Amino acid sequence: MRWPKGVSGLCYGGDYNPEQWFEDVWREDVELMRRAGVNLVNVGVFAWSRLEPEEGHYTFGWLDRVLDLLADGGVKVALATPTASPPPWFSLAYPDALPVRGDGTRLLHGSRDTYCASAPAYRAACRRIAGALAERYAGHPALALWHVHNEYGTVCHCDHAAAAFRGWLRKEYGGLDALNDAWVSAFWSQHYSAWEQIFPPRATQYLPNPGQLLDFRRFWSDELLSAYVEQRDLLREATPDVPITTNYVIGGWVPVDHARWAREVDLVAIDHYPTDAGLGAEEQTAFGADLARSWAGGKPWLLMETAPNLVYTPERMHAKEPGRMIRHSLSHVARGSRGAMFFQWRAPRGGAERYHSALVPHAGPDSRVYREAVRLGDCLSRLTEVDGAPIEASVAIAWDAASWWALQAPGMPMEVDYAAEVQAAHRALWRAGVTTDLVALTDPLPHRLLVLPAHYLLSDDAAAAIRAYVAGGGHLVATYLSGVADEHGRIRLGGYPGALRDVLGVRVEEFQPSPDGWAELVRLAGASQVRPGVTRHGYGAGVAWYISARLDDGAYQDVLTEAARGAGVAAGGVPGVEVVRRGGGWVFALNHTDQAHEIPAEGVDVLTGVAVTGVLTLPAGAYAVLRPTPDLAERRAERA
Repeated sequence: MRWPKGVSGLCYGGDYNPEQWFEDVWREDVELMRRAGVNLVNVGVFAWSRLEPEEGHYTFGWLDRVLDLLADGGVKVALATPTASPPPWFSLAYPDALPVRGDGTRLLHGSRDTYCASAPAYRAACRRIAGALAERYAGHPALALWHVHNEYGTVCHCDHAAAAFRGWLRKEYGGLDALNDAWVSAFWSQHYSAWEQIFPPRATQYLPNPGQLLDFRRFWSDELLSAYVEQRDLLREATPDVPITTNYVIGGWVPVDHARWAREVDLVAIDHYPTDAGLGAEEQTAFGADLARSWAGGKPWLLMETAPNLVYTPERMHAKEPGRMIRHSLSHVARGSRGAMFFQWRAPRGGAERYHSALVPHAGPDSRVYREAVRLGDCLSRLTEVDGAPIEASVAIAWDAASWWALQAPGMPMEVDYAAEVQAAHRALWRAGVTTDLVALTDPLPHRLLVLPAHYLLSDDAAAAIRAYVAGGGHLVATYLSGVADEHGRIRLGGYPGALRDVLGVRVEEFQPSPDGWAELVRLAGASQVRPGVTRHGYGAGVAWYISARLDDGAYQDVLTEAARGAGVAAGGVPGVEVVRRGGGWVFALNHTDQAHEIPAEGVDVLTGVAVTGVLTLPAGAYAVLRPTPDLAERRAERA
């Protein structure tokens, strides 16, 4: 992990779009940033048409003046390559680089992300603009970080993509025999005898091949990564001392395995936008932060984008109540983010996202939102000391992008949202006051409890790792649809959950989904029933629980709380009061409720200077960050 060059303390700022404003506004922006404590802004994310108004002709003068103003004002820059939004001239000149949907519809220019990442013309244009930016700004004093592209995730089914997909499959499988076996292509006469017979999963008569769908998602993850790496390597050659990243976006439509990408970025950075107007927003915030920390390998990461004062629910926009923006930001910092960045700095006058929230709203700086932004800047400036202190978590939840993709395929017994299953487990533990890590099964597992929610795909190696974990004394909770298929999506025979039957001590003969939810016909094979739909089984020195039915939130929390306590994990807390403990005795406490609450804690609140001995009283909506006192640190060291 490499930190933005020249940035001291936690990062604070967001996306800044000066190309949308006159120069007198730029000067006001810099002064407002200084007042709020902003020290880093993303510049140029969607500025390709202003930087290169016609092919090969660059107009950098305006950007020169912007970067000079920011540098003079003490604000560093994450300079973006603008390749997520090609300009109109490009789409007109290279129509074959426009994306094609699975139904054959070619999309036209008029929004963002109108490109095919497999199109040679697009990749060449990306390299040219990235190289031009690197050449011009390599030595600029404002440059602290390169921000490549924006929210990689665009998919295409065109002929360029088809050729690249075949190349990826050749490399992945070596020969057609291995591919036919992995895809079980004997079904419905889909056996392939030549590579040219293989296409992307375009619109077809009935159900597509699930192996083809799964590999197409894997292919696009690698294809987009190669597009990122091309730009990264150009930038790194020009500025070896400046770290490089891109912002991860999380969603069911995203064909990116972010855990795999994490090896190729200097800093893991995510965008996170809760979609629940109620307490679910806080639960989603904690989940997104824990997931980012897992991709970063437990190291610090960065919240690159979030909304300052609105929650975007599927139905409408919901204004965040006073203090909520700060609590969300502190939740991310508590769970490992080295700051809080927002989309966006100033709300635009027009455009598709004209009502997207901003630190400087349409009302201007004389507004509640900007005044809270100033308070947030003050809070973040006081938290530099906590940087690097590890998050204390003795429970892990497995996360697997491929299982998410596989469960999205049509033809399943019931529609199951993998991300929702993982979030349900995380939510239950969050409500029980348990901080969790999210992990890949290839990671070390020092945790006392491991939860596997709907971990549909399981390789032989991953299954062996789970057996060893439980046999060695670990505690496991697995839910329905875990271990059912191998890494290619082929069903493991002999009864579900195929790869985990021995560990769990059960054999499932059939799934029994209904309008009321998920259920299974379970035969006990060593396990004992704890309650309807829940079994427990001793395996080696450990314990394995199996949840074969979809439980409501309360019942799920009860089961996970009991499993956590059985594993020696303290579980229990005040619902809606978030407490995160970090190494050395640091405590983040956030009261998301409308009532005052007390929690056991010691230290000095770095935000107020108030000493706490034994009990911390948090008024409704309040927050505190406790730094350990010297005597507390000594006692913890003695216990360790």
